[in-house]
Formats: sequence, C-alpha cells, structure tokens
Amino acid sequence: MNKIKPWLSAMRLRTLPLSVSGIILGSCFAYYNGHFNPWVLVLAILTTISLQVMSNLANDYGDGVRGTDNDERVGPQRAIQSGEITPDEMLEAIKFNIIVVIVLSLSLIWAAFGSGNFLYVLLFIFLGGLSVYAALNYTMGDSPYGYRALGDVFVFLFFGLLSTMGSYFLYMHTLDHVVILPAVALGLLSVGVLNLNNMRDIQSDTNAGKITLAVKLGMSRAKTYHFTLIIGAMLATVLYSILYYVEPYNFMYVLAFIPLIIHVKKIKSAVQPNDFDSQLKVLALSTFLFAILLGVGYILY
Repeated sequence: MNKIKPWLSAMRLRTLPLSVSGIILGSCFAYYNGHFNPWVLVLAILTTISLQVMSNLANDYGDGVRGTDNDERVGPQRAIQSGEITPDEMLEAIKFNIIVVIVLSLSLIWAAFGSGNFLYVLLFIFLGGLSVYAALNYTMGDSPYGYRALGDVFVFLFFGLLSTMGSYFLYMHTLDHVVILPAVALGLLSVGVLNLNNMRDIQSDTNAGKITLAVKLGMSRAKTYHFTLIIGAMLATVLYSILYYVEPYNFMYVLAFIPLIIHVKKIKSAVQPNDFDSQLKVLALSTFLFAILLGVGYILY
C-alpha cells in the first residue's frame, strides 16, 4: 500500500486529459462525417493513456538516472528523485507497460481494420512502434531527443497531427483536409504545455546539461515563442471555423479562449519558476476543454 502513492505520482495522472484530446477531436469529426465505432474510441483512449503513462515513467527514469531531477527542480518531486521507487523497479514497470501498449495497440488496429486492409494494418503497427520509440527516448537512451531541443517537434507531431488525424483515419480509413487545421491547433497548444514546463525548469535544466528549446532561446524569447504557440492555435481554429462553418455551435470552443487569454497574461508577468508551474494545469485543462468544445461543436445539430 505504501507504494501506491509514489507509483500514481510517477504516472502523472494530470497529464492524461491532454494526451486524449486528439483522440476526442478526431473521433468527433469522424462521427460528424457518419463513421463511428465505440470500440475504436475506447481502445484508442486506453492505448493513448497507456502510452502517456509509459512516457511519464520513462521520463522519470531518464531524468532520474541522469541526475536532472535534483533539488533545484521546481514542481512535484519525481519518484526516483525521492528514492521511493528504485531505477530497477521503474525499468520493470516500463517493460510491463510496453507489453500493455502492444496488446492495446493490436486490439485497436483489429477493431478499426479487422482482417482486411493489410496495408493500413502495417501502417498503424509502424506508427504504434514509432509512438513507443518517441515515448521512451524523450529522456532515455544514449542520445535522448528531449536533451537536444527536439521535444517540441515530437509533441507537435504526436499530440497534434498523429493523435487527431490518426484517430480520424481509424474510423474513416482515409485522410481528409477537414482535420488538418484542428490537428495543427491542438499540436500548438500541446507544445505550449511542454514549453511552459521547460520555462519553469530553464535554470535547473541548464545546470544539468539538458538542452531544451527554452534553454536555447532564453527566457525572454521562450515567452515570445509561447505566446506565438497559443495565439497561433487560436487563429488557426478561427480560420478553420470560417472555412468550414456549418452552424453557430461550431464556435463553442471560443469559451476555451477565455482561460487561454488569461493564461497568456499570467505568463507575460511570470518571473519565478512557481509562476510557470501554477499555469501547467491551467493550460493542459484549457487545451482539453478546447478539444471537447471544438469537436462537440460540430456534432451538435
């Protein structure tokens, strides 16, 4: 029982709503276009959650064994950093999680394509493998991409484009330009969450030799980059709604702009690491709300 709390902390459950935002968005657009399978939805969410949990555990392990998580770091204490979970225990948990991801991914692919569509099956097996690689190698391995200022690129691709467009494809068995701008907007907001995390840790990451994009840019330019991400996502969504307008419900997502605008103002005046840390949950949940409202706004009629 004493181990439950540190394991739940290592899984970082607060990151899960953001991870499934693209699944919700892609599923809503597929539903709007007349294709929906509840098994695909459930399995896609479970697969994504298991991938996110694996990524969080790998993150804890990679930063923990490298010493990046130390007393200088702001935010919740990591499991290996605290000593409550050993590196060997964490590695075993990661291996178990990989098995869970494989089982769920194959189940999802079967639910979406059955025994036919062999090329689609191969494509999504490849994408699943790529997702596992991305989840593990953010901080693990000999040359983790999270230490080479490439985390933003991977988050945009996997949390935005692949999550939204990939889930849409699972239902529709085809790609459609209708989901490109929403996927881009969600990707930008997701990168914003990562950048916010990196701005919070900019000093401790610099001292530990972890080169994030925020470290490369410096605080002033990292803030400008952050504002560009949030405002860019908002503009992309407004453009989408104008191009694909159907009814007033399509603009429900504007409600999510309220906390996003407040967030931008807060970050503009942020100075201390805790100022950034307090906004992580705000931006993550605002992005989740944004995805729900944008998707539901096209299936209400």
